[in-house]
Amino acid sequence: MYPAELVKPMKEDLVVAGFQELHSPAEVDAAMEKKGTTLVVVNSVCGCAAANARPGAKMSLKNAKTPDNLFTVFAGFDKEATDKAREYMLPFPPSSPCMALFKDGELVHMLERHHIEGRPAEIIADNLTEAYNEHC
Repeated sequence: MYPAELVKPMKEDLVVAGFQELHSPAEVDAAMEKKGTTLVVVNSVCGCAAANARPGAKMSLKNAKTPDNLFTVFAGFDKEATDKAREYMLPFPPSSPCMALFKDGELVHMLERHHIEGRPAEIIADNLTEAYNEHC
């Protein structure tokens, strides 16, 4: 588990952009029951991928169509919530960071770590906005 002071600025980066943090499996279940489209970002400390994942997620929200609901869990900090969120992302293996778009609780688009790592935030945002345009 990462220390709270280490993850605080990384968590706040998404919260300030409108994402709601999920801290427990019950909160994840409640979030996934929401109607409409839901983006879940598995946030991470990893500098090689998360450093562009957070800006990419935020840039994607400038699109005309965006998800109805924005949630985030933090890998290596909110372990139980992250594990529960990953259950909804099956059959994709756990990766962090990653981003999943759901429509009425059904997974419709997944960005795994290997889609994020080494790519600029603009490419990540473009990938998400294409999914928003199709599903939102």
